[in-house]
Amino acid sequence: MVKNKEKLIFHIDVNSAFLSWTATDKLLQGSDIDLRNIAAVIGGDEESRRGVVLAKSMIAKKSGIITGESLFSARKKCSNLVVVSPDFRLYQRCSSDMRKIFGDYTPYVENFSIDESFLDVTSYNTSKEAALKLAYDISGRIKKELGFTVNIGMSDVKLLSKMASDFEKPDKVHTLYKNEIKKKLWHLPVGELFMVGRRTVPRLNNLNVFTIGDLAQYDVKFLEYHFKSSGHMMWEYANGIDNSRVRFHKRELKGINNSITLSEDIKNKNEAYKVLIELVEHTSTRLRNIKKCCYSISITIRNQEFIDYSKSITLKSATDLTQEIVKTVKKLFDELWKGEPIRLLGVSLNNLCESNFKQISIFDVDNLYVEKKRAIDKTIDDLRLKYGKTIVIKSVLLKDK
Repeated sequence: MVKNKEKLIFHIDVNSAFLSWTATDKLLQGSDIDLRNIAAVIGGDEESRRGVVLAKSMIAKKSGIITGESLFSARKKCSNLVVVSPDFRLYQRCSSDMRKIFGDYTPYVENFSIDESFLDVTSYNTSKEAALKLAYDISGRIKKELGFTVNIGMSDVKLLSKMASDFEKPDKVHTLYKNEIKKKLWHLPVGELFMVGRRTVPRLNNLNVFTIGDLAQYDVKFLEYHFKSSGHMMWEYANGIDNSRVRFHKRELKGINNSITLSEDIKNKNEAYKVLIELVEHTSTRLRNIKKCCYSISITIRNQEFIDYSKSITLKSATDLTQEIVKTVKKLFDELWKGEPIRLLGVSLNNLCESNFKQISIFDVDNLYVEKKRAIDKTIDDLRLKYGKTIVIKSVLLKDK
């Protein structure tokens, strides 16, 4: 982990996880109804009257339905409510797929719950622009590759990143750094502070503590008198004080991959090439970001019958060059594609190594060529980081853009 840098912590929370995962799965199976766009909930046994709401759509929420209430009660609030039984195997699979994406960016991932994770991405904390770009990059990949949305909270403190992810939903990125808590946090009702339960709120209100700001400015000794050790903890949280770290089981990053499910099936090679070029630009940029090169390149094709097939190649020497990877990917595609309509394309860069290259000689033409190409890639990376990824576009993609 990089030292002497301000911490950068992401809290990533799936929007209405069980409902979103169920909706995405049903759409992939051919349903023409998106449960997220109707009054729908995920719940248990409705006939027994013991079933409860596990997740709800925004429309169901507007009807007053809350998580944890009985399905019997929810039906009274919304007569046309659609109730779908939970599928925990599906949820585990969706959660696992999401965390594979996290692993492309950092090994420092703490699984807080099935639909929530903390990521320590301090190594990317070179500027506010870079941090935001990373958040939108992760969010965009989840939406494009997996079909559901997340909220991302960004902070230099783990607690505050979680609070930030609870701000406006869905599909949002929010910051809540220590220097922003007075403006963004203190005006909120005290019950919205993490670890302040429903039973605690009336007791705080009786002490004239109604907002998080009231709590932050309260006499901490008086809070300890009334709430013991939890009083001190609440006071610290209200002031953005949290020294906890992202707890993780470190694993070595083995590869970087990116795939896209196409809105319309592709039926010709040139259109497939354009998609592959975009996928390579994305993966190769991330490869250079973490100062790695790859020895192995593979592509995946999914046809209209949802059958996947892949092909890979091991290179004689590792590379991080966009142009070289594009050339290899096109060759793999030509050898793999059977001519049928394509529903999904994926690119994977594996067998990674450090990008520490030997000192080159001015008489080594091949190495000079490589270094020139690497310099071009770095310039493009820097421009996109500063001005956005559309500042430099390959001419073959310009018409589509």
